[in-house]
Amino acid sequence: MGYERGSGGVSGTMVGPRPARLMDEVRRCLRLKHYSLHTEQAYVGWIRRFILASGKRHPREIGGPEVERFLSSLAVQARMAASTQNQALSALLFLYREVLSVDLPWLDNVTTQDTHTPAPGPPHGYFRAVGRFYAEHHSVI
Repeated sequence: MGYERGSGGVSGTMVGPRPARLMDEVRRCLRLKHYSLHTEQAYVGWIRRFILASGKRHPREIGGPEVERFLSSLAVQARMAASTQNQALSALLFLYREVLSVDLPWLDNVTTQDTHTPAPGPPHGYFRAVGRFYAEHHSVI
């Protein structure tokens, strides 16, 4: 039995259960697999960011190129570390494999942040100039 608007009461027809919303299904799968609460929060956050970055389209409508574009934008535009990018990748792989049962094509075209960016060094000839200055002003007795 269910309530139908405008009927003046309860009708004899059953109103079916609503289909599970995507994020509720993600949480259900994470809990079913005993992921930690912290991991659940992180994965849900990354999936939400991905959906928003994709124009609020359902992930079933979005394929590998969009996933690659999103992950590359994290490294290039947001300048996030490789480990952060890997966490986002893990969340999206979980979404596609475990929740949607869709295999993504291998993601070869993802741009990553350099894991080692050398710090800027002193200008050319710096140590030679410092050595000369030290030699001129600090004579040894």
